[in-house]
Amino acid sequence: MTTQARSREASTRHTSVWRWLAAALIIASAASLPILRFLVFWPQDQWQVDIEVYREAGVSLLIGRPIYLAMTEAPQLLPFTYPPFAAFLALPLALIPFRAAAWLWTVGQVAATTGIVWYAGYRLIHRAGRADPLILGCLTAVALWLHPVADGIRFGQINALLVLLVLMDLRRPRPGLIARVPPGVFVGLAMSIKLTPGVFVLHYLLCRRWREAGTAIGTAALVTVLAAIAQPQSSVVFWGGALQDPARLGPNRGTSNQSIRGVLMRLGPEGRPGTVLWLLLVLLVGFAGFRIARRAYAAGDSVTEVAAVGLMACLLSPVAWIHHFHWIVVVILAILGPNPLPGPSRDRRRLIGAGVITVWFLCRLPWWGISWIADAWSPLFIGRFLQNADLFGALLALWLLGRSLAWGSPPREAGAGA
Repeated sequence: MTTQARSREASTRHTSVWRWLAAALIIASAASLPILRFLVFWPQDQWQVDIEVYREAGVSLLIGRPIYLAMTEAPQLLPFTYPPFAAFLALPLALIPFRAAAWLWTVGQVAATTGIVWYAGYRLIHRAGRADPLILGCLTAVALWLHPVADGIRFGQINALLVLLVLMDLRRPRPGLIARVPPGVFVGLAMSIKLTPGVFVLHYLLCRRWREAGTAIGTAALVTVLAAIAQPQSSVVFWGGALQDPARLGPNRGTSNQSIRGVLMRLGPEGRPGTVLWLLLVLLVGFAGFRIARRAYAAGDSVTEVAAVGLMACLLSPVAWIHHFHWIVVVILAILGPNPLPGPSRDRRRLIGAGVITVWFLCRLPWWGISWIADAWSPLFIGRFLQNADLFGALLALWLLGRSLAWGSPPREAGAGA
């Protein structure tokens, strides 16, 4: 290699380092807004309440306290609601002070969200060439401001990790060392931490992907059995009773529950007619959602596949808090696709569709609805619509995912980078 060539290579590496530093600065600047609001200036009695739940489960293991009887400190008094395996993952949090755990967890959420954007947005990011770090930074900045993502930072939630695990399992191509992990392992781990990612096993079965389904179930069964051996009494309590009690999760009728069931609990009907209507809607939405995911799989569009099934994890669950809709990050990038701008072989509809969903979930529409109803503004149905807007936005997003499969250029799954 000549001296001139070495000089050009060194200059390229130097420029690349500065681009990545600029991307990190963009992400840190964007993250500072929810962090300042929810960690610096937030009331202490509501501070990082969910990470406190996880940490207390780890503390319970260390001191021999029953996992599912322990509560966080007043005024929240929140119980641990996850499988016993998740409590073992929380052990490192119990070894450090609560405030340190909360700050580290927040950094982890920002990093995981950045990973989600990198995985789900690679078709767009890698088209930018040398500018790809800056595109990653800008896309992540917007993602961090989405209502579900910001709420995850507010509470110290685990959803970013779950979405990233599922993406690592299903997105194609699978880069680097991840390609050596059998498909299904990460889904199995995700559903061992929280049950809702189990919808991906159903998706595997509907697509006749028996090996992946078996690996996911086997992984979940293995770690669950190991947790049961270590904590037999807690396992009996969870699988024998706590799992069947949705009230442990909080007031299901509250605005934060944006699942189909949550909205029906607010709008009616109640009792058996409400349950029958919920089951019918679950079947209808589930049929549409899994059909879109199967079409995406057949088309080789793994990002849309993950996005559609991820929405099912929220819509079909009895309880889906606003921060559970972290899947919207994947949805937006799936709709955006590789060619969002007008031009040859590009489709403006992708840009419009992704823009609508982005703006929808940037706004805190359910709380606008609460204010509308509380102030008795007319007409009332607008307030009710806004109060339940995340459900309607998710249904719109699902429809756009189905439409996007027929838009623009085909997905570029093969041969792309990480």
